[in-house]
Amino acid sequence: MSDFKSSARSAVAAMREVFPATPLQLNAHLSQRFGADIWLKREDLTPVRSYKLRGALNAMRKKRAEAPDQRIFVCASAGNHAQGVAFMCKHFDVQGVIFMPVTTPQQKIFKTQIFGGDNVEIRLVGDYFDDTLAAAKVYCTEAGAVFLSPFDDEDVIEGQAAVAVEVEDQLGRVPDHIILPVGGGGLSSGVRSYFGEASRYTFVEPSGAASLAAAVEAGHPVTLNQLDGFVDGAAVARIGDLTFARLADVSADDVIAASEDRICATMMEMLNVEGIVLEPAGALAVDALSDVADQIRGKTVVCVVSGGNFDFERLPEVKERAQRFSGVKKYFILRMPQRPGALRDFLETLGPEDDIARFEYLKKSARNFGSVLIGIETAHAENFDALFERIEQAGMTFTDITNDETLGEFVL
Repeated sequence: MSDFKSSARSAVAAMREVFPATPLQLNAHLSQRFGADIWLKREDLTPVRSYKLRGALNAMRKKRAEAPDQRIFVCASAGNHAQGVAFMCKHFDVQGVIFMPVTTPQQKIFKTQIFGGDNVEIRLVGDYFDDTLAAAKVYCTEAGAVFLSPFDDEDVIEGQAAVAVEVEDQLGRVPDHIILPVGGGGLSSGVRSYFGEASRYTFVEPSGAASLAAAVEAGHPVTLNQLDGFVDGAAVARIGDLTFARLADVSADDVIAASEDRICATMMEMLNVEGIVLEPAGALAVDALSDVADQIRGKTVVCVVSGGNFDFERLPEVKERAQRFSGVKKYFILRMPQRPGALRDFLETLGPEDDIARFEYLKKSARNFGSVLIGIETAHAENFDALFERIEQAGMTFTDITNDETLGEFVL
């Protein structure tokens, strides 16, 4: 057994003193759909609802072993890493100082405080994470504290590899194929380092934060110029140096970028069909199944479900994006005659499964035509072809703005 494998198994033994192994569940719905044995590694069922607890535990226990008198641990995070660190500060009865951006949702601040209790102090600093991180590191220097990295740390990587240890023990062997979400690379580099060449891998990251793909193409970590933060648990502008060193030889063909809208559709499917609440990053591995359908048929596949810290205030946005992705909801600008009966004429073009979700119109004086913002929901995407044909036959014109990002930012 390699030194890394042995260390990962030691990390798992330490974890059993804190929380039980997360379930590895065979999913009948996905297995039937893809013609494979699809297993879900439910990291959303740790005490803090994400795998981040593992890396925080391993890094903290090792640093405490090196310096037993060390009492202050610091991190910068607006999400799962903060909650994992807070939980472990309370467990080890040490002091944690957790830096979060001022823009962090109150729900995340509250949960972090609950997990840490009197053992943590939360400091809100900066509108952007870079400012938060800088403040945390300055504090570390001044207070002689230990900084706990969310991913770019060998002890954290080793801790995240505990996921692979549990999968191997629960399955009784190494899976044929494992699908891993990628943000900073701690989980993916740890699992790959443990399984080595014994399994095939698919690495999936959000299309708006494809830092691994950029690093593979360049041959080294690069900082993305633009970042879409919707998949907040995996929206990292630059993959870690240490994590990429363990992933540098992966094939670009095995790195998948998942669109944020498609991820929303996957989240809604898992909620409605399976009753499983996933955060956007937690849905990445399941979302990638359709991309590798030809590769996994007849295989034993593990999808690492990385987290379930979902704020239900985001549900309307997730549902909206899912409907637009699947084609059952569209927005368009309709040019309607400003005359009595015009609205009735439009309503008569709607089919039996078409429903108005949004309608905004203000009559303008001295104009023959007015513009109407309309949102339509329907049962099947193909219904829109017939609807648009009927609108044109009624002598009205329209512009589909469903996928117009510029307009959508202001009116949708």
